[in-house]
Amino acid sequence: MKKDLLTVRDLTQEDINYIFELAEGLKSGVGAFERPLSGKSVGLIFQKPSNRTRLSFEVGVFQLGGNAIYMTGDDIKLGVRESIKDVAKVQSRYLDGIIARTFLHKDAVTLAKSADIPVINGLSDLHHPCQALSDIFTLKEKFGKLTNLTLAYVGDGNNVLHSLMYAAALMGVNLKFSTPAGYEPKKDIFDDAKEIADKNKTDILYFKDPEDAVKSADAVYTDVWTSMGQEAECEKRLKDFEAYQINEKLFGKAKKDAVLMHCLPAHRGEEVTDELLDGPNSIVIDQAENRLHVQKAILIIYIGGKKKK
Repeated sequence: MKKDLLTVRDLTQEDINYIFELAEGLKSGVGAFERPLSGKSVGLIFQKPSNRTRLSFEVGVFQLGGNAIYMTGDDIKLGVRESIKDVAKVQSRYLDGIIARTFLHKDAVTLAKSADIPVINGLSDLHHPCQALSDIFTLKEKFGKLTNLTLAYVGDGNNVLHSLMYAAALMGVNLKFSTPAGYEPKKDIFDDAKEIADKNKTDILYFKDPEDAVKSADAVYTDVWTSMGQEAECEKRLKDFEAYQINEKLFGKAKKDAVLMHCLPAHRGEEVTDELLDGPNSIVIDQAENRLHVQKAILIIYIGGKKKK
C-alpha cells in the first residue's frame, strides 16, 4: 500500500530515526551516486509561493535522479477549475508522487485519499511536517542528542508549532511555548501531542510570559507573526505580538550556548532582531540546508520505496 506523509503524527519514533539515519548519510555523501528516483516523476502542486520548499524538493528530486514538475495554484486551480479528486486520479496516472503545498489542510487530505500515489505535505495551514523534521534533525546535529534538550518556541501558534509539538513529543525533546492570547495552537493538536509526550516522559508546556518559556532553554525558535494569507491582520498582529520579539534581552534568558532557530522567511526587526538572526548563535541557515537532506530521505522512503532493513 502507498504511504502518505501529511503530519508528523503519521510517524513513529522509529520512522523518524530512520529518516534521520538516511539524511545523515545523504549529507555526508553516502550513496551520492545512487539514483533511487531514476525514471520517476514527482509533481509539486503549490498553491502558495515558496523559496526553500520548492528549491529543496526540486533539487532533491534532481539529485536522486528524478524529474520534478512544478505546478502553481493558477495552473491547477485545485478544487475550483477541477475537483481535487479528479486532479488526484489523473495525476496518479502520470506521476510517481505529489508534493502538496496548500492553504487548507483538508485539501491535502482529500488529495491523498483520492490519489493512488504517495502525497507529501509541503505545508498546509495546520501542519508543516518536513520543516519540523528538519528542525529536530538540526538540533540532533548540533547537540549530538535529543533527550533532555529543551526547545522554546515564542510567537504564533501556527502550523510550524503544531508540527514541532508532535516531533518533539515523539523524539524526547521538551518543548516550552508562549503565544499571545488568542494565538494559541489548536487545542486538539496540543492535547494529542501532550498525550504522546507524557508517554515518552517529555514535557510540552505553555507559558503566558515568553521569558518563562525561554528560561534555561537549549534552543529558541520563532516564526513570522503574519503568514501568507493573513496580510489583512498585519497591523493588529504587530501590536499583539510586540512583547514576543526575540531580542537580546529575551534570548539572554536561555542558556549561554543556546541556539536561535527560525524556519524562514524572517521579517527582520519584527519577530527577531538582525543582531540575533545574523549572530553566532543562529543556526537558521543550517535548518534551511537540512530541509534538502531530510526531504531527500523522505523522497527515497515514500517515492523511492526504500524500506528499513
